[in-house]
Amino acid sequence: MNKKYYEAPLNCKKCLRLYNYRNTIMASNPSWHNKPVKSFGSINSKILIVGLAPGKKGANRTGRPFTGDGAGETLFKSLIKHNLAIGNYNINAEDNLTLIDCRITNIVKCVPPKNRPTGEEFNNCKQFLKNEIKGMINLKKILALGRDAYNNILQYYELPKNKNLFKHESIVKLPDNKILVGSYHCSRYNTNTKRLTNEMFDNVINFIKNS
Repeated sequence: MNKKYYEAPLNCKKCLRLYNYRNTIMASNPSWHNKPVKSFGSINSKILIVGLAPGKKGANRTGRPFTGDGAGETLFKSLIKHNLAIGNYNINAEDNLTLIDCRITNIVKCVPPKNRPTGEEFNNCKQFLKNEIKGMINLKKILALGRDAYNNILQYYELPKNKNLFKHESIVKLPDNKILVGSYHCSRYNTNTKRLTNEMFDNVINFIKNS
């Protein structure tokens, strides 16, 4: 599948609110990425890790998913520990970090105000995720970080939320025999409040790798 079908165009204007917000950020931070953020990792991977959307000072700044904020520190540390990544992680993406048989993406490709996409914005971006999943011919497991990512994957597969409730370490066998795993998001808020501990997150990453 051609890359253009699963990556949002860099000048995307499908969501006017997000387009305007990006331009507002660009006015004060012209050196930042300030564009839709492309996925990180090979399209031939067996594992897809899905987050909500780029963070303002994270992926929107660096141009790489989960890079530049607290969530990225937790995620990449665990991926390296479990041999799903090699190299060193740098918050500015100026590093030699390489993913091994896994890929990272977001449901919504552009940074949203207050980190909250609208229903329309989820809907506008869903085709990119659908095409990405279809394009990952070796895909076996999807890790959804947070309730919104989890529920959007259920929606993609037309599975009811009330029969597949989100919880940490929830597991759903998908109609195409892939596995969906839910995890609390590895945000700085969740790790600081201990809603998600390093041990809890490591257990999820270990399961995704070895199940």
